[in-house]
Amino acid sequence: MTETDSNVYDVVVVGAGPVGENVADRTRAAGLTTAVVESELVGGECSFWACMPSKTLLRPVIAQADARRLPGLSDSVQGPLDAAAVLARRNEFTSNWNDDGQVQWLAGIGADFHRGHGRLTGPRTVEVTGPDGARHVLTARHAVALATGTRAMLPDLPGLAEVKPWTSREATSAQSVPGRLVVVGGGVVATEMATAYQALGSRVTLLVRGKGLLNRMEPFAGEMVADALTEAGVDVRTGTSVESVSRENGTVVVVTDRGGRIEADEILFATGRAPRTDDLGLDTVGLTPGSWLEVDDSLRVTGSEWLYAVGDINHRALLTHQGKYQARIAGAAIAARASGVPLLESDPWGAHSATADHAAVPQVVFTDPEAASVGLSLAEAEQAGHRVRAVDYDLASVAGASVYAEGYRGRARMVVDLEREILLGVTFVGPGIGELIHSATIAVVGQVPISRLWHAVPSYPTISEVWLRLLESYRDN
Repeated sequence: MTETDSNVYDVVVVGAGPVGENVADRTRAAGLTTAVVESELVGGECSFWACMPSKTLLRPVIAQADARRLPGLSDSVQGPLDAAAVLARRNEFTSNWNDDGQVQWLAGIGADFHRGHGRLTGPRTVEVTGPDGARHVLTARHAVALATGTRAMLPDLPGLAEVKPWTSREATSAQSVPGRLVVVGGGVVATEMATAYQALGSRVTLLVRGKGLLNRMEPFAGEMVADALTEAGVDVRTGTSVESVSRENGTVVVVTDRGGRIEADEILFATGRAPRTDDLGLDTVGLTPGSWLEVDDSLRVTGSEWLYAVGDINHRALLTHQGKYQARIAGAAIAARASGVPLLESDPWGAHSATADHAAVPQVVFTDPEAASVGLSLAEAEQAGHRVRAVDYDLASVAGASVYAEGYRGRARMVVDLEREILLGVTFVGPGIGELIHSATIAVVGQVPISRLWHAVPSYPTISEVWLRLLESYRDN
């Protein structure tokens, strides 16, 4: 393995999911030579096993649910979904798990692509083992950015490997719908896949170890989603853990800690994520393999001058859009440091600081109803020592919601910092609210005073009129 000028770059990015792609895009835009290393598919988890396939599975489910709430249309959409057509459209959105288009995109921005497994072998050096076993070394003049993401965690249950359980990857790429599906977990993947597969024809049992669903959101979000799943036919069992699982004559048999026995065709574990850092050569630079990587707000690994960890592996906010945000910040910071430009570290909302990771992380859960939040929940704000007040409003009382659907059910909450009279967090639950959360994100990020929000007039009749109702409720109480 002889190092030549052809494998020396300004920046080496390990991981070509959306986060790695965005780091490369920003460093190339700054004129830095950039190599990108990927062992699987360019486009990563989001394009092929997470965001895009899951949302294309869910879109017909939500569209049908909305249509069933509208007189004049509801009678026409009472039949089952065409599962084969839904799966076929999902396949189109994943390009049938072919990454040629995304490889071409990398070439289009001027990045060099190296397919293979990348491992650090020391400061600023990455060894790439190609599919044929051949090895070569890439050297970075300025920075190495690790963007390898996470993998699904499976519990330590005897015989689980023989059962061949689903993780999020199998759930989003399955080519047929199981007649019976057990979903273990209460978070985003669990609730979204329970929503999708129940509507596609599975008989779904959802096993949740905790007291409720979506425990990172306001409690009412999980409660409303659980009620809707139950109404849709999902058997939701909270406070329930899996004691054992086996496959007998092709049938999955699940025994719970309550002594229950459940039979299914497949079982999906959606019980957390682990960083893909176990085989990155972290030990060669004084870090612990398999660990989450601690970073500063410019995404540089603590204690390093050249190593960056961007996206899920730093455990700041395990969301594709937040990882891409971090990538833009990291790319700008790498470019600034490479050219000797001082970083704007004194400005918490500046070009080199991923402040939103702490204060304004938006998320949408694409269940029916949708649940969306940004910023701090009431409990988080109180725990952080803020003097706050929660203002709630019934979304069904908004004219736009009544137009949107008969029997609309939803709820909105804003968490107000009483000393500064700005919003620290906002949560919406209800049909069609996914597109509403960005207005809340702008209000939180911009620290828009309540007095100024009165001048942001919502169009009538839209669901966005809830903003006016929340402000009125704050004023009148």
